[in-house]
Amino acid sequence: MNKQRIPLVLSGACGRMGTTLRNLVAQSDEFTLVAAVERADHPLQGKVLPENLLLQKTLPEGRYVIIDFSLPEATATLLAEACRLRNPLVIGTTGLQEPLKQKIGEISSTIPVLYASNMSFGVNCFFEIVKQAARLLNDYEVEIVETHHHHKKDAPSGTATELARIVCQVRGLKIESCGRYGRSGITGERKPEEIGVHALRLGDVVGEHTVFFGKTGEIIELSHRCYNRTAFAAGALAAARFLWGKPPGLYSMAEVIKEQTGEIR
Repeated sequence: MNKQRIPLVLSGACGRMGTTLRNLVAQSDEFTLVAAVERADHPLQGKVLPENLLLQKTLPEGRYVIIDFSLPEATATLLAEACRLRNPLVIGTTGLQEPLKQKIGEISSTIPVLYASNMSFGVNCFFEIVKQAARLLNDYEVEIVETHHHHKKDAPSGTATELARIVCQVRGLKIESCGRYGRSGITGERKPEEIGVHALRLGDVVGEHTVFFGKTGEIIELSHRCYNRTAFAAGALAAARFLWGKPPGLYSMAEVIKEQTGEIR
């Protein structure tokens, strides 16, 4: 007997990530795309997409998992709609500010929500590797460099920010006081507790992150490089699979990986 497919609605369906997700869903026998949503002024608004779906402005009625790769302002509107419909929500939109993150936490008491700074399985494993390195190399200086395509609107990336947060958490520091986002002018000597975070914007780079651990005489580099968006899309689908049937709550990619592999504590 055929397994019932998980119904999906994509918010930001015509963006770079949305397009990658649509292509991946089209090849899947586990998911089915029931609606595609974009901002009201999108040039394809009201047109029929290759999946034979009409591009919509708002979420339709029905039961499905929402995957959101849009813009922060669109995500803000989406939260209320998802809550009204009581549908699970996967959020991969980047550049969210603290008030919006707090709102995500609030609505998770009503619906299951998974928000991640990066949906890639590999990146979330990379977070664990960096956490262990920060423990082992606890007296090493740390600098983080991220590179993305020139279309990216936020800096530093959510992934770089999460890497800095992880190092600070391990070392009992606060990123607000020890984070250094680029350097210019007469900055004085580097303080031991500083966590440098630097953003590069070049060409069509999908995403690269390197964490440097250094002290006198040596440097250790840990890097993750993403060569296409399929890694993010596959992670978002894994998150949607994980959320389907879950009770309300705020979930993480670490929990998705643990369910799949039994690893990551």
